[in-house]
Amino acid sequence: MRFRLTPRETSFYDMFSASADNIVTGSKLLMELLGAEASARADIAERMRAAEHAGDDATHAIFHQLNSSFITPFDREDIYALASSLDDIMDFMEEAVDLVVLYNIEELPKGVEQQIEVLARAAELTAEAMPHLRTMDNLTEYWIEVNRLENQADQIHRKLLAHLFNGKYDAIEVLKLKQIVDVLEEAADAFEHVANTVETIAVKES
Repeated sequence: MRFRLTPRETSFYDMFSASADNIVTGSKLLMELLGAEASARADIAERMRAAEHAGDDATHAIFHQLNSSFITPFDREDIYALASSLDDIMDFMEEAVDLVVLYNIEELPKGVEQQIEVLARAAELTAEAMPHLRTMDNLTEYWIEVNRLENQADQIHRKLLAHLFNGKYDAIEVLKLKQIVDVLEEAADAFEHVANTVETIAVKES
């Protein structure tokens, strides 16, 4: 890590960790959705909305701190990109749950559970990685593994699309289910964006 002559604003590290911990909460709600009866889904969606609002608050706190700090721990554009990408993950997860409820989906297609399992693992890795931003140590395995998970998510997504278009579902149901699996794929992409941003920061700080 390069030597600095000026003090740094360290509260960013705690705020990034809080944002990532909130994403773990969201991923657990996604997992809960898988085994829930239709009557319980509205409650899960409400708790997911609360988590998404908490994520928004965390993001706004980071932006406020960024605008009021003269010295930052790393480049301002990277702080903004990292906070925005973390926020995107929560937005996509909340959207997926909301769509399941709004569309009254009786049964999610086989393969969605694999999508959600990938997201849950990526959430855990991201939460574990955020505290390491303080030292930039032990982060390489994190972004390598998240990129691997995103590749896995791509494969699962393609198989799900093939399944949806095999003639088993009517056209309206295909449209509904495709929107849900597409949003879950966007969440996987957002995890990769976070990992790529962390890699960029680590390279700059090395």
